[in-house]
Amino acid sequence: MKKYLIETFGCQMNVHDSERMAGLLEQAGFERTADDAEADVVVINTCSVREHAEDKLYTRLGQLRVLAQETGRRPIVTVAGCVAQQEGQSLLRNTNGHLIDVVLGTQKLRMLPTLIQRAEAVRRPLVDIGAMDDVTFPLGLTRREDAVKAYVTIIEGCNDHCAFCVVPYTRGHERMRAKADILADVAEAAASGRKEVHLLGQIVNHYRDPEGAGYDFARLLADVHEVPGVERIRFASPHPRHTGERLIEAIRDLPRVCKHVHLPVQSGSTRILKAMRRRHTREEYLQLLDTLREEIPGITVTTDMIVGFPGETADDFADTLSLTRVAQYISMFSFKYSPRPNTLASKRMADDVSDDEKTARIVELQALQREIQTGLHERQIGSTVDVLVDSVSRRGAGTLSGRTTSNSVVSFAPPSGRDDDASLARWLGHTMAVRITRAGPHSLVGELATAGDASC
Repeated sequence: MKKYLIETFGCQMNVHDSERMAGLLEQAGFERTADDAEADVVVINTCSVREHAEDKLYTRLGQLRVLAQETGRRPIVTVAGCVAQQEGQSLLRNTNGHLIDVVLGTQKLRMLPTLIQRAEAVRRPLVDIGAMDDVTFPLGLTRREDAVKAYVTIIEGCNDHCAFCVVPYTRGHERMRAKADILADVAEAAASGRKEVHLLGQIVNHYRDPEGAGYDFARLLADVHEVPGVERIRFASPHPRHTGERLIEAIRDLPRVCKHVHLPVQSGSTRILKAMRRRHTREEYLQLLDTLREEIPGITVTTDMIVGFPGETADDFADTLSLTRVAQYISMFSFKYSPRPNTLASKRMADDVSDDEKTARIVELQALQREIQTGLHERQIGSTVDVLVDSVSRRGAGTLSGRTTSNSVVSFAPPSGRDDDASLARWLGHTMAVRITRAGPHSLVGELATAGDASC
C-alpha cells in the first residue's frame, strides 16, 4: 500500500484542511506515515500570512531534494495551501520545477487524489488553483488528528480586505456553508467521541446561513449547543465590528460555549487602525471589551497584534502598549509587519519602519504581555477549575494537560498517579476539577481537587 505524509504550516483552518486531505488520500487507498523516507506522497500545506512561513516551504523542499538523492526514492510532492494559491505556476519557476509535482489551490482540495494520479501518469507538474464555489465537503471523510477536539469550517474566504491581510487573495471571496452541513459535521464529530468543537472562519461571526434568512452566528451557536455529545464550543476568529449584542448573549447564556474570545485588534492606535482598514477605533474596541466583561464575568480575551505597520510612529506604538495594559489579554499572538503579495499595504504604502525598530518594539510588547499574563495566571492560584483533558503534558512523564473554559492550559497528575503515556490516553476527553497550585506566563500547574473545593 502506498503511503502519504502531510506537513502543515499555519492556522487552525490549515490544520483542518490537512485533516480533509488525509481523509481523501485514505479513501483513495493511501496509508499514513510519519517517516518522509518511506512516503510515496508528501503534501506540504502552506501558509503565507507571514513571510517566514513561506521560507519554511523552500527549506522543506530543499530537504526533500537531498533525501531523494540519498535514498533514491522520489515521492510525489504536492504544495497546497495559501502559498500554492498565491504563487500558482510561478512556484514551479521559483524552484526550477524540482520536487514539485502538484500545486493545489485552497479551493481544490477534493482534486488532490486525482491530480496525484495524473502527475504520476504524465510525468510533469500540474497546477490547479481555480475557484470552486461549492464549499461542501463529503461527510465522514475528514481524518481528524485530535482525539478530543474537532475543527468545523463554517465560512471560507473573506471580503474585508484589511490592508495587511493576504487571506482574500489566497482563500477567495467569502462563502458560507449551509447550517445543515455544519450541524451534520458537528454531529459526526461528536458521535466519534470529540468533546470540543472549534467553529472556523476568517471572520467567523459574520456567518449567515445561505439557505435561511435571518439565521446568524448566534443562532448557529445555539444549535451546535444542542448537538448530543458536544461539551465545549470554541470559535475563531471573530471581528470586533461583528461582535454585537446577540453574540455576547449567546456566549453568556449557553453553558457549553467557552468563556473565552479571541478578538484580534492588530494595533492600539486609531490612526493605524484606519490605515489598516480595520473599520473600528481604539475607543470602540475598548468599549466592546468593557461590555464583554460586564455581561460575562470571568471571560478571558486573547488577540493578534502587529507592530511596525507602515507609518507607525513611536506615539502609535505607545498607544499599542497602553491598550495592551488596559485590555489585560490572557495571551497574544504578536508579529512584526511584513508586506504580503497583492495586499493594499504592499501596493500603496512604503514599509518605512526599519527592521531594527520593529524588533525593538515587538520585544517591548512581548515583555509587557508576558508580565500581564503571568499576573493573570498567578491570580488563579488556589482556585479550582474544570479542565478538559486533551493531551499528555510536556511538563514531565505521567502528567495530563488540558484547558479551562477560559482557555488556560493546566498540567496535573492523573487520578491513578503517574502512568506511562500510553495508559494516560484513557483520560483524554474527561473533564476534571483541578486546584491550581503554581502559575507561569504560559500555563498553570495543579492537582486534582478534593470534594470540598469550589469549582469555577
